Amino acid sequence: MLQQRTDTPEDPKEYRPHQGLPPLDDQAQPLSFFELWPRWAFYPPVVFYALWLSAKHGGLTTLTASNPSMKNGGFIGDSKTEVYRLFPETLKQYIPLTLSIKATTDIEQATAEMKRHGLTFPIIAKPDSGCRGAGVQKIHDTEELDHYLNNFPVTDNIILQEYVLYEAEAGVFYIRHPNEDKGHIFSLTLKYFPYIYGDGQSTLKELILKDPRAKHLSHVYFPRHQDKLDIILDQGEPFRLSFAGAHSKGTIFKDGNAHITPAMETFFDTLSKQIPEFYFGRFDIRFEDMRSLETGENMKIIELNGAGAEATHIWDSKTSLLKAYDTLFKQFKHVYEIGAKNKKRGFKPESIPTLWKHICDNENNTAQYPPTH
Repeated sequence: MLQQRTDTPEDPKEYRPHQGLPPLDDQAQPLSFFELWPRWAFYPPVVFYALWLSAKHGGLTTLTASNPSMKNGGFIGDSKTEVYRLFPETLKQYIPLTLSIKATTDIEQATAEMKRHGLTFPIIAKPDSGCRGAGVQKIHDTEELDHYLNNFPVTDNIILQEYVLYEAEAGVFYIRHPNEDKGHIFSLTLKYFPYIYGDGQSTLKELILKDPRAKHLSHVYFPRHQDKLDIILDQGEPFRLSFAGAHSKGTIFKDGNAHITPAMETFFDTLSKQIPEFYFGRFDIRFEDMRSLETGENMKIIELNGAGAEATHIWDSKTSLLKAYDTLFKQFKHVYEIGAKNKKRGFKPESIPTLWKHICDNENNTAQYPPTH
C-alpha cells in the first residue's frame, strides 16, 4: 500500500493546491537567472544605495525611525508578539490565536499553556524574532512539539500559533508617509506553495528531480523530506514541498500588483492607520480568496514585518534584474524618507552599536533554529 501524503489538513474542509489564488502561469520560466543567487551576490547594489541614502538623511540607522512603535522600526530583532500587541481591539479578529513561550519551556508546561489558551494541534511553531521563514514548522502532536522545543536555541522566545487552514497566502506591502492622509499598497506578492504530482511509478525524489523548478531546489527539499524520498505517489496525487511562505525556503512568489484594486488599498489603509505609528511594512496574510483582501473577511494576518520587510514580488521569475533593483531602490528611498520625517517629529533612531548587536544576534540565532518545513 502506498504511503499517503502527510500534509493533508486535519480539518474536513480540505483546500486544493493554490485554491483562492489566480491560476499559476505554467508557461513562465521556472526561475529567473538571479533568483537563487546568494545574498552576497545579489544585494551589494542595494547596500551601496542604502549607504548613499543614509548620508543624505542623517545616518545609517535613520530607517529604524520609520515605525516608531516597533523595536528598531521593525528592521531586525523585533518581537512578533510585541507587534501583535500594537493591534487595537478592532483588529484582533485578524490575528490567529497566538501564544508566546520561553525557549526553556518543557513539553508539559507548553501543552498546559496551549490547553489554557484553547490552542489545539496542529499548530505553527516559529521564533518570536526570526525572519525569512527561519525555524517555521507545522507541529502535529506532542511528540513533534517536544522535539522542536529540545532543538531550539535558548536565546529567543517561541511562538505557538493557530494553524490557519487557508491555502492562499500573500505579502501586502503598505507605505504611508507621516505627512500623508492616505497610504498605498507598494507591492502585492502572491505566494504559491510548491506541489509535485505523482505518476504512480516515480519516487518523491525522482519527481523532484524531474520538476523544472523543484530540481533546482533539491538542496532545500531533500533534507526536509528525507524520510519520504522513497515513497511513490498515486497518479495525480499532490505532494506539498514547502509549508512556510518564504521564498528562500522554496515557495513560489508571483507579482500580484495587477490585482491591486481601489477597494484593497482602502481596506489596508484603514487597517494600517489603526496601528499606532505604523507607516512602512508588509502584512503576510492567509486568506480564502482574492476578495478577502478587499473586505478582510476570511483572512488572517500571520505576521507584520516593518522596516526590514522586502517587496517580495521581485522574486517572480518574470522580473528582470534591473526591475528588481529599481523596486528595492524605491523601497529604501521610502523607508529612509519616512525615518527622516519621523526624526523631525522627535522620534530617535536606534544607535549603530545596538543595531549591530541585533544583526549579529539574529545571524547567530538563525543558524541554530530548527529546520524550516
